[in-house]
Amino acid sequence: MADPFDAALDLLRRLPPSQTQKNLAGIISLVPDLEEELLSSVDVGLTAKHCPKTGRDYLCCDYNRDGDSYRSPWSNDFDPPIDPDDVADLIPRGRIRRMEEALNAAVDVYRELYYEGGVSSAYLWQLDEGFAGVVLVKKGASAGAAAGKGGWDSIHVLEVTEAASKRSAHYKLTSTVILDLGLKSEAVGGLELAGNLTRQQEQNLAIHGLREAEVEQSHVANIGRMVEDMETRMRNLLQEVYFGKAKDVVGDLRSIRPLSEAEQERAAQREVIGKMNR
Repeated sequence: MADPFDAALDLLRRLPPSQTQKNLAGIISLVPDLEEELLSSVDVGLTAKHCPKTGRDYLCCDYNRDGDSYRSPWSNDFDPPIDPDDVADLIPRGRIRRMEEALNAAVDVYRELYYEGGVSSAYLWQLDEGFAGVVLVKKGASAGAAAGKGGWDSIHVLEVTEAASKRSAHYKLTSTVILDLGLKSEAVGGLELAGNLTRQQEQNLAIHGLREAEVEQSHVANIGRMVEDMETRMRNLLQEVYFGKAKDVVGDLRSIRPLSEAEQERAAQREVIGKMNR
């Protein structure tokens, strides 16, 4: 008999990518024992919450969740509130919290420059050797997009291992982009393009500075550059390969020009070719 977890993943791969979140909730309702494993293994579109303490929006994921509560990177508090003793290990402090605050500020600027809107969040946590984290960016279609929808969610999970000398660190970055686009109009009918793309990169980068504050800032700069480079490559790949292929397929399958016009153009071409061969 197939393992229930493997069967659930196989089923999600075969269902429409744009309905992953809905289908995931349905599977969890049928098999509640798989909730934790599925939520940590399946990438779904990000959701945003409002931080009541700072008034800023932040993104929710499995890395800032405890039960039904989520930690805001701006206030470092869980909402709904949880007993501090129960989540002491989940709240970053010291250098991890300082780097998290600096990384959120940097990602917020990056998001505004590249996306001109949307929501971003970054979360860090301590490991036995080094630290780990996740950088999240979400951007939806503009309110003026007529009869269309669109969503871009990027999830960058990172793991940092510091060298004994503290002069360099090993960075492992796993990035996933979830894209969901749709258009409905009289000219083209209904069109939907959805899916996700995952890429991984590892780099050894230098750490500059001797003071603790300089080391922390160097980590933030290295992480920011890796995330920016990875997103640029993935955007180009989506543009050149996925959008290009979709355009070719749609162009071969249908045309928005009336068939009579296309037939007249082909007849004119045949007439010109016939006169040239005389």
